[in-house]
Formats: sequence, structure tokens, C-alpha cells
Amino acid sequence: MTEGMWDYTAAEGYTTGSDLTGYRVEATDGHIGKVDKHTVEVGAGYLVVDTGPWIFGREVLLPAGTVTRVDDQEKTVWVNRSKDEVKDSPEYDREAHADDPAYRHQVGGYYGGTV
Repeated sequence: MTEGMWDYTAAEGYTTGSDLTGYRVEATDGHIGKVDKHTVEVGAGYLVVDTGPWIFGREVLLPAGTVTRVDDQEKTVWVNRSKDEVKDSPEYDREAHADDPAYRHQVGGYYGGTV
């Protein structure tokens, strides 16, 4: 996996321990949903984004390394991926996202450009 893919280190405005639940999520080309769940674990950070009606209520897993900016005033998170990249991401697996290294490798590979 790409180094830093699961950390918020590159996110402008992110404060360690911030609760991002409920924040709007903006891709490089528009709104994609809201943060339904997130974790701040070092080396294992991620967002689960509820896309609502945009892609038929699908939830997607975004590694913390995709977050470029957080604005607590606007309650908005920006990610460095397009709507299509998010839409075409691996299927979110509620059971495997936290504990299955192979699944995390698949997701990290998709967003990091490595397999």
C-alpha cells in the first residue's frame, strides 16, 4: 500500500481526534455524501461515507489519506478523488473493513494506485 494511505497527516485543518461524523464530503468535482463513521487510529484511519441517493444509498470506504482538507466551521471534508473514482471503488464490506488485511489492501491499492 502507499505510505500514508491510512493516515490523516496530509489533511489541512484536521485536528487529531476530531469527530468527523456527519460532515459533508466533497470530491474534486462535487458533493458525494456525508461521513457516517470514521476512525482516527494511527495507520488505520478511514471514513465510511453514505452517498445517499447519489449512487443509490451505497456506502464507501475512503482511506484517511484521501482527505485533503477539513473545515470544522463548514463541517466539510474534501477528498482528492473524483466522483467517478469514488463511485467505482471496491464494494464496502461492513464485516471486513476493520479486521481483514486483504480487504484493506484491496481498498488501499485502489485509492493508492498500487495492488
